Amino acid sequence: MPVNAGWSEPERGTTIYLRSNGVHVDIVMPARAQGLDWQPLLPADDVQSAPLDVRWYGFGAGERRVYLDTPQWSDITPRTVWAAMTGGKRVLHVDQTAEPGFDLHAIRLRPEEYRRLWAAIRAEFDGQPRRIDHPGYGLDDAFYHGRGKASAINTCNQWVADKLRLAGVKSSAWAPFQQGLVWRYRSVEAPTP
Repeated sequence: MPVNAGWSEPERGTTIYLRSNGVHVDIVMPARAQGLDWQPLLPADDVQSAPLDVRWYGFGAGERRVYLDTPQWSDITPRTVWAAMTGGKRVLHVDQTAEPGFDLHAIRLRPEEYRRLWAAIRAEFDGQPRRIDHPGYGLDDAFYHGRGKASAINTCNQWVADKLRLAGVKSSAWAPFQQGLVWRYRSVEAPTP
């Protein structure tokens, strides 16, 4: 069931991406666009080794124990599954990259839609972004304290759907799984302007 059903993608605007690993979806946004800049809020020294040319920031949200205690799917335990199902603290995962990644779906946004999306994600940090003391999954990512709780109802993918809804983009009303979210948008092999 769609929300913002009347939305259509404009011919021109700022492109963002949904990046999927087959289970989880991130929102990937330009480092700088529409007069908004992620760098002052999420500096390169928040990660172990950011690329020299950070052009994209990837944003995801999830339950704290699931994110921090399961760097590989094989690390999932009954405790982390229980935390994911019943609800635990939400954390944000942010990566800083030169390229947006693989398995991408593109969404072109009008300036006001982009600004609303940026503001919706910015608000999830609940004030000044506070990095969690955790090494991350790789050299270019970090975890931050987030707002609210994550659960089987309010999943990582529902978080993405909610941000798109707030931006005014057509999205699924409830998208607990990545398949229920990404099918609405253009699949792309490589980034387009």
